[in-house]
Amino acid sequence: MRMAKRPTSGARRPRAPHGDGQAAGERSRPPRPHALHRYGQNHLVDGNILRAIVQQAAVGPDDVVLEVGAADGQLTRPLLDRARLVHAFEIDQRYAARLAQLAAEHPNLSVHAGDALKHDLAALDPPPTTLVANLAYNIAIPLIMTTIAGSPQMKRWAVMVQKELGERLFAVPSTKAYSAVSVLVQLACRRDEVRAVPPAAFRPQPRVDSSFITFFRRVPAAAGTATAAGEAPPLAAEYEAMDQLVRRAFGQRRKVLTNTLPGAARAGVTLSHEDVLRALDELGLSPAARPEELAPPQWAALAQALAWPSAATETGGHA
Repeated sequence: MRMAKRPTSGARRPRAPHGDGQAAGERSRPPRPHALHRYGQNHLVDGNILRAIVQQAAVGPDDVVLEVGAADGQLTRPLLDRARLVHAFEIDQRYAARLAQLAAEHPNLSVHAGDALKHDLAALDPPPTTLVANLAYNIAIPLIMTTIAGSPQMKRWAVMVQKELGERLFAVPSTKAYSAVSVLVQLACRRDEVRAVPPAAFRPQPRVDSSFITFFRRVPAAAGTATAAGEAPPLAAEYEAMDQLVRRAFGQRRKVLTNTLPGAARAGVTLSHEDVLRALDELGLSPAARPEELAPPQWAALAQALAWPSAATETGGHA
């Protein structure tokens, strides 16, 4: 299990027993390879926190888990005791033999070597229903967004991330942390629980605090049930369209929407200044509104008021 890519602290730290950074009760295993900076490896060595996050992940016997950064299987093992199957990705080939041995002992483990982001996650069989991962900073947002948009069977995320990134995912409007990612994650998901994890829980110790955060995909409304814009998760095609619109606006977050959205084009539709003014007026929003001022449901309502096309609207059906 790996933490985000962070520089290690210069502060003096207690020496890990046997020099391997393994938690108590793990002494019988061979020492772990030394952490590699290029992979952002910081191993979780606090057994109490490991047990707590496994409980928070709430994996059940029907779940198919996607684990990214399996390392020597410290988190993989308790997941295998709970899940129907675990798809475990590990980019560091030094752990290949250990994971192969673990797979030989557990028929519900499928090991995948390499970078998860370069793999067609939608092709995993059976498809994952839950992501449990300890994410390096540079992979966290791409992996979360890829699985939200491209893995419709995934219903739950349980991820270890840097504290500031966890705050960014569910930030509120008009705050420094609020971003396009905040809007897009919250349109599709709702937050469940956040657990603070201190640097001392890892070897080597990172210089920042971490958070283990769980969130669920929003449940679609029942057929025939009316919902306000933004209360139900967008369809895959609608989500792709929202991504384009929201990221364009937040690319210049300090500018008003009437300056940033005109010229946006999709499926033969190009937004004009008048289109944006009309939509804002229809929603009772100021013509001087900036992207960071709109809550996620307001973004969904704005896209609807703009008649912003998705693949679903282009075909008259649903993606």
